[in-house]
Amino acid sequence: MVEEKMGGCWSQTKDQFDNLEKHTQWGIDFVEKYTKFVKERSEIELNYARQIRNLSKKYQPKKKEEDENKYTWCRAFHSTLNELNDYAGQHELIAENMMSQIIAELTRYAQEIKTERKSHFHDGRKAQQQIEASWKQLELCKRKFERDCKEADRAQQYFEKLDADINVTKADVEKARQQAQMRHQMASDSKNEYSSYLQKFNQEQNEHYYTIIPNIFQKIQAMEEKRIERMGESLKTFAEVDRQILPIIGKCLDGITEAAESIEPKNDSSQVIESYKSGFEPPGDVEFEDYGQAMKRTVSETSLTNSRSDNKADRSSKGKSKTLWPFIKKNKGSNPEDFSHLPPEQRRKKLQAKIDDINKDIQKEMDQRDALTKMKEVYIKNPQMGDPNSVDPRLAEIAHNIEKLQAEAQKFEGWLAEVEGRMPVKSDPPRRTSALYETQNSTPPTTTNNNNCAQDRESPDGSYTEEPSSEVQSEVQSKVQPETAESGDEFDDPDEEMLPTIGTCKALYQFEGVNEGTISVTEGELLYVIEEDKGDGWTRVRRNEEEEGYVPTSYVEVFLDSNAKDS
Repeated sequence: MVEEKMGGCWSQTKDQFDNLEKHTQWGIDFVEKYTKFVKERSEIELNYARQIRNLSKKYQPKKKEEDENKYTWCRAFHSTLNELNDYAGQHELIAENMMSQIIAELTRYAQEIKTERKSHFHDGRKAQQQIEASWKQLELCKRKFERDCKEADRAQQYFEKLDADINVTKADVEKARQQAQMRHQMASDSKNEYSSYLQKFNQEQNEHYYTIIPNIFQKIQAMEEKRIERMGESLKTFAEVDRQILPIIGKCLDGITEAAESIEPKNDSSQVIESYKSGFEPPGDVEFEDYGQAMKRTVSETSLTNSRSDNKADRSSKGKSKTLWPFIKKNKGSNPEDFSHLPPEQRRKKLQAKIDDINKDIQKEMDQRDALTKMKEVYIKNPQMGDPNSVDPRLAEIAHNIEKLQAEAQKFEGWLAEVEGRMPVKSDPPRRTSALYETQNSTPPTTTNNNNCAQDRESPDGSYTEEPSSEVQSEVQSKVQPETAESGDEFDDPDEEMLPTIGTCKALYQFEGVNEGTISVTEGELLYVIEEDKGDGWTRVRRNEEEEGYVPTSYVEVFLDSNAKDS
């Protein structure tokens, strides 16, 4: 009955015990595998955040690019970089939360479950060993009872044999009878011992298979279910760690969207205008040039030759005073203090900014002076707090600084007033005048108004000369006389050839040739060079057979022919 119950229910108990041991070990290995997976995921998040931060830092504006902040599209990009930096911080938070909430917890739990599992299976093996030892003891009792029964049976048969033999003495028969009785008693004792131990074994076996082992398996099952539950909680935490940062990630993306929506193209366009507005006056209307009047004029051969020689002499003598010309060469050294290297409008802005900075410094000094004055008054009323005379050196120093700053502000205000006085007036545009037309009509060169004078005396970088415009006009007029004579000579002497070209040049800036002898050019225009700079800052160029004149050397890039260079 007992064997049938064992065979039906627990015939493979030991094998199942081993399988459960392997299964629970695999479960622990799976926990460690998942922990390693989360750790690698956190490392990916950290590396990603580091790369995002480095990318944001790489494209952050440098100090020399601070002017970009005045444009809305630049500010939007800079805001995007800042939001991206915050975005990277959220991925670092993911890694930190995974380390603290998943990896650290699972690592600790894996150690706990290993210890618990070891304890359960140790109890199971101990119970198994006890039931096996009890079974072996039962088998020994059984074999002893069997052996004693056989010995009692043989003793009984030997007694009966002697009792039937008439030749055997009565003493031998009695001895055999006593031996048989002793054997029967031993068999009876073995039977009682076997029966008692069998009952005990059945109780132990029943307790083993229905109480001890089920309890151990139930503990192992609870341990396994808890492990599975912890795995589920870790997977949920894995998702929650990501979900927690989504609102902040959304705010970062919203910040990028708001930065993009803050871009104002028209405002940026106006910023470009403010940044690069030069203040130069646009050219005026071109007047009609009546070349027919030139035929009524006669030029003597003597005057022609004299004018040509005078032309060269005048240009060579003018080279000594370059500042008399309306354009001077660009200063390649340090920028002047009055910002004269800038166009008028840019110069005005720089001067105004400089004046504002000086006024701020003056205000700071005055605030310090007021504070020290109040301190001195307190010292006078309460001598125990300090010596009033100790403040006088600092007050004298501040007064000196204020006086110095005010003198500097006055200097820059004078330059600002000069620039604002020379700013062009749009309602009074200048008119281009033809040197040839004025010469043919025998009209003296007219003095331009103040606005034109400002433009005439400006270089491409906005610098001014210190000479009055009347002298400039007289010098330019002296230059154009020989040219006019040569132009007139072309009609009188068809054999007279034009000056040969010695190279080409490219206009770097737009130049309005409003003075006599000059020629207007546009930026990027290609012209022929017929006479290079003689040291006076002017280069003679030709556009076609009928149009030639002088342009500032600093306005063009000259490419001389190899033959002209050799000569």
